[in-house]
Formats: sequence, C-alpha cells, structure tokens
Amino acid sequence: MDQFYTEDQKALRETARRFAEREVLPRAAAIDKDDVFDRTLYERMAELGLYGISLAEDAGGAGLDTVSVCLVMEEIARCSGAIGNVFAIPVEAALFLNQHGNDSQKALIPDLLAGRIVPATAVSEPDHGSDVASMTSTATPVEGGYILNGTKAWVTLGGVCDKVMVFARTAKDAGHKSISCLLVDANQPGVVRGKLEELLGMHGLEDCQLVFQDVFVPRDAVVGPENQAFKMAMGNFNFSRLMMSSMALGMAQAAMEDAVAYARTRKQFGSPIMSFQAVQFMIADMSTDIAAARMLIHHAARMHDAGMSIAKEAAHAKLFTTDMAMKHVSNALQIHGGNGYSREYRIERLFRDVRLAQIYEGTNQIQRMIIARQVEKELA
Repeated sequence: MDQFYTEDQKALRETARRFAEREVLPRAAAIDKDDVFDRTLYERMAELGLYGISLAEDAGGAGLDTVSVCLVMEEIARCSGAIGNVFAIPVEAALFLNQHGNDSQKALIPDLLAGRIVPATAVSEPDHGSDVASMTSTATPVEGGYILNGTKAWVTLGGVCDKVMVFARTAKDAGHKSISCLLVDANQPGVVRGKLEELLGMHGLEDCQLVFQDVFVPRDAVVGPENQAFKMAMGNFNFSRLMMSSMALGMAQAAMEDAVAYARTRKQFGSPIMSFQAVQFMIADMSTDIAAARMLIHHAARMHDAGMSIAKEAAHAKLFTTDMAMKHVSNALQIHGGNGYSREYRIERLFRDVRLAQIYEGTNQIQRMIIARQVEKELA
C-alpha cells in the first residue's frame, strides 16, 4: 500500500519503526517480565513528538491525519503491544481535551505532549463495563464544585497517572443523560489507588482500580458540557477503536513475521516446515487477512478525517482486525510447535497480549451490535 501513502506518512512510519525496533523491542521482554511502567520509553515517545501526531498545529501538535496515527501504532505494537497501549493514552487524552476542554484544561496539553503529565481515563466500574450508562459513580454538586465518590476499574496507567478524566453522574437522572467528565488531580486527598491488576498480558500498564472518597472537584474541572460526557465519549470511541485495531494489526504482523522466520529454519522429516502445505496455507491466510484489516482501518481513518460518520466502519475495523489477530497469532504459535509455548519466543507474549484487543474499547459482541444497528438504519 506504500504507493497510497504520502511522503510525510512514510517518513513518520519509518521514524516509528526505527524507534520501535531499536528501543522498544530490546526492552519488551523485560517489561513483560517485570510488569512495571517504563517511563523512559514513555518520555522517548514524547521527545519524538508522537503524542501530538494528529493534534492540530495551533494546539501544539503536528496536524497530521488519522492514517498517520494508525501507522505509528502498528509499528510500535509490532514490537510491543503494551507500549502501543501506552502510546494511545496521551494521544487520545490530548485530542479529547483539545476538542472539549476549557482554556485551563487545554493549557495542560503541552505538558501532556512532552510526557511531563501522565493521563488516564476512568470510565468502567467493577459492575459496569460495556453498560457505561449504568455507572454509579457520583459527582454531587456543592458550592464551587462537586464531591466525587465511586470506584473505577481497569484504569490503564492508573498506578502512575498525574491527571485522570473521571466519568461520573452529576444529576439524578438515570441513563446516559446525567454523566459528566471531570479532570481530577490523581494525587489529591481522597483519591486512592488500588492494588495493581495481575493481567494475563499487556504488562507494564500499571492497571488498577481508582477509588474516589469525598474528593472535591472544582466546577471548572468539568470537561465539556455538564451531563454530556456519554455522547462525547462515544464519539471518541470511534477514533480509539481505530487505534486499537492498529495495535492488533501490528501484533498480527509480528506474529506472521516470526512464523515465517521460524518455519524457514525449523526442519522436520528432512525439510523446512515452510515447505509443508499445511504451514503455507496458514501463512497465506495470515497475509490475506492482515492486508484486509489494514485496508479496513485506513479506509475508516480517511473517512474520519473527511468528517464523515464512522460508527459502522470503526466497528468493522475493530471487530475484524482483533478477531483475525487472535486467530492468526494463535496459528503462528501453532507453527512454532512446543517452542511457541516457551517464553524464550516472542510469540508466547504476543499470544497473551493480543487477547485483550477483543475485549476493550467495546467488546466484539458490542461491535456486532453497533454494526447491525447501522445496517438496519441504512436498509430501512
């Protein structure tokens, strides 16, 4: 697809690839083993200007397009899905604050892009994941602001974040029309960080619960209009689903590369297993599905940049790419045979990391619901 990329996109992809191969890949296994946030890599991505790729130039970003972000994500995730996940957090936070924030909130963006502020977003709760509209965290209005109470689960970078965008109910109405987003200092009194989650994969994300106990939040900390955060979040999900799709794509690409390299050197019955039709067919299916996924993602990204609705297209990309990545990373592990089950080989880490892609940013069952509803509307 190189002929369809601009020179800026190709140069950016090459920068991301060099960084990922030279700095991320050599540390990826240690990050997975130690399960500790790598602040050095976080700051290095900031130094390279990666967090502001698609942010407008007048906001301090590079003003590039969504395809560019997807290309960078693919290259980083190809070397570490976890670091790809880390990359997404400040990118999305900067865009969200620039689109919805007030002047004081937008003033934080330079520090965010420079890696001096680590952001996080707290939406899910222990009993409310996909059903966001049923959240129970509350921000009760008081003089000058709100008193925030509630527990948020699965907060990526929750253990190290400086600022957290908390979604909570600011009115008594049920459903999604009473949810607001509040920008909270993660180190202020009343904010309690729970123990770090021991995850199957995606290590080094400092994922934890955040508990808010009578936390005072000033009125000007509300991001965007009061009680409108659900709609804001749903709009942001379309962009984030393209990023998560690109993350899964990068891991699938890495799995195929590892499978081919292994199959060329591994001999059975006197021949490299790459010469066996069973292995060739698995590789052929990987290549075909990876190409199809890349086209789905970049098509939706171009639509997004054109200001078009991409609810269906983002769901297409997320559903197809993450399902295919899970399938083909598993097949790549199968090609490795018993060695694929060993942590001596990268494919074992890829297998654990890629599983999350089918769950977050809306489970794939939710993506199917979105697609079906969109199709019904189109064919009504």
